[in-house]
Amino acid sequence: MSPRRNRPVRRSGGGGRSGRGDAVPEPVDPERVRRGVAAVQSCNDGEWMVRAVPAPAATKSYRCPGCVQEIRPGVPHVVAWPADGQGDLTDRRHWHRGCWRAREQRRPAVERSRNAPRYG
Repeated sequence: MSPRRNRPVRRSGGGGRSGRGDAVPEPVDPERVRRGVAAVQSCNDGEWMVRAVPAPAATKSYRCPGCVQEIRPGVPHVVAWPADGQGDLTDRRHWHRGCWRAREQRRPAVERSRNAPRYG
């Protein structure tokens, strides 16, 4: 048996340990849960608004700018766009989670196709 057990919280009387009484939880907005919550991340290349996309909400294919591979439907990933507010919806990029975390180390200086010659 686990040392921690889930026990029902007694809410009668309002004199429980938490001191909250009969607290009513906030209603859950299903659209906000599906979209995720955007957060600002500061990096060497500026500030970015980043939102996690869970697997059930990933319904389309995208091209990851980090590895230039396809993000297939049903794969959890992140969406990032500049936090300065100057851009529009076309500035959003969908990244694999690992590619987003490692983009500082492996970002190519120039994006080339696989068959492009490498000069200088």
